[in-house]
Amino acid sequence: MSELTVCTALRVESAAVRGSARVLRTGMGPRRTARSMRRLGGDGPVAMLGVAGGVAPTVQVGDVVVATEVRAGDVAVRCPSAPLLAGELRRAGLRVHLGPIATSRSLLGKQALAELAATGVLAVDMESAVVGAAVGAGRPFAVVRVVTDTIAEPIWRPDIVGRGWRALRTLRAVVPVVASWAAVTADRSVHLASPRSFCAGVERAIEIVERALERYGAPVYVRRQIVHNAHIVGELQARGAVFVEELDEVPIGARVILAAHGVTPAVRAEAVARKLQVVDATCPLVAKVHAEVRRYAAADHTVFLIGHGDHEEVVGTVGEAPDRVVVVDDVAAAARATAADPDRVAYVMQTTLAVDEAEEIAGALRSRYPTLVAPRQDDICYATSNRQLAVRDIAEHCDVVLVVGSANSSNSQRLVEVVERTGVAAYLVDDASDVRLEWIAGARSVGITAGASAPPRLVDELVACLGGLGAIDLHEHQTVSEDVTFTLPREVS
Repeated sequence: MSELTVCTALRVESAAVRGSARVLRTGMGPRRTARSMRRLGGDGPVAMLGVAGGVAPTVQVGDVVVATEVRAGDVAVRCPSAPLLAGELRRAGLRVHLGPIATSRSLLGKQALAELAATGVLAVDMESAVVGAAVGAGRPFAVVRVVTDTIAEPIWRPDIVGRGWRALRTLRAVVPVVASWAAVTADRSVHLASPRSFCAGVERAIEIVERALERYGAPVYVRRQIVHNAHIVGELQARGAVFVEELDEVPIGARVILAAHGVTPAVRAEAVARKLQVVDATCPLVAKVHAEVRRYAAADHTVFLIGHGDHEEVVGTVGEAPDRVVVVDDVAAAARATAADPDRVAYVMQTTLAVDEAEEIAGALRSRYPTLVAPRQDDICYATSNRQLAVRDIAEHCDVVLVVGSANSSNSQRLVEVVERTGVAAYLVDDASDVRLEWIAGARSVGITAGASAPPRLVDELVACLGGLGAIDLHEHQTVSEDVTFTLPREVS
């Protein structure tokens, strides 16, 4: 892309940003701005920077607002890469809000500002939508405004001068981040791994909570995160789900849902003791591993559980036969693992492991214990295997791969490791705002996948963000197809 153009309305704003890029002063208000846009020219990224009035109650004086779109009447100009820019500004230590900015023809009173706030607008200015319309679709465009006044602290109060100077200091801190944003604007190819995002077990667990809320009403208690994704947990909380760490936080006799990762028999016994109405959302594939452990233990076998000892799924599985299960988390642990009877040994696996690493550990155990009994069917779930196969398929086409998923998601973490073992850089992101601009600097081919607990919409949003940096050539790589479904528990079916 070509040189960055920074547009500002006021002379003091221009002085605050000068030296970082070509600066085009638009003048204040829609008419002056429209005339100034005749001088825009070029095809490089454009950023509208300056001060604005806060509209939403959550927006305070001194805060930074990054526009997802700018509105003027019925016209709206989108700023698709806004989450990338907002995330970088937050990491720079600024208090940042992400959402719509409205452009008005004049200063607005309390009533008009309240009406704008009701539509979701965060801030108001008098130029941005005009600039956005002139920039046009397909050209990278960003709007960043620092708030100088709000409904509670209006512009005509005597301290506006001090607030204005503080806002300009913040604006100077914004400039280098915007320059970094502009530096990564470019046309790219984007490769999507498929399958990606939700698996049948995750869809089932989420639907269990949703149906419980519909059938029984809020609150519905959930022990631990229903699935390991911060966005899903937040959305269900907003609908009335109450997430607790342990059952003693649930009122006696209340309804509780057990999360998809499974629990120990001791937790189930506690639920009975507290007279809780239990809805079990344990993934059927995790329940299969629990059943294997019980069967092996009943046959007097030592059970080597290949997995990460601190993961909830492993904790629940160990609880089925704690005196019989030995957790083996790597090849070194496999070399140390001992059994009461070396001729009566078996192994099971955590369902969300990296396939190649898990098999290496199993191989190390087999070399020490020739009579080692394997599960009747693979323990690593179909979704984990498929997503690892799919991301490995796209890695060879990419300069960098972005994996959408929360940090506590084991299967998402394994996707990053699978890519890294191919020699390609990979990063785990909760959503687009987690993407550091330095990761995609110089990358002309970006791969995207998502862990089994990450909502598909987060991938769509990330693709849109990259599209806001320049034209994208989108490739979907369908490795395998999935048609697995699981039945719901009778309590919510």
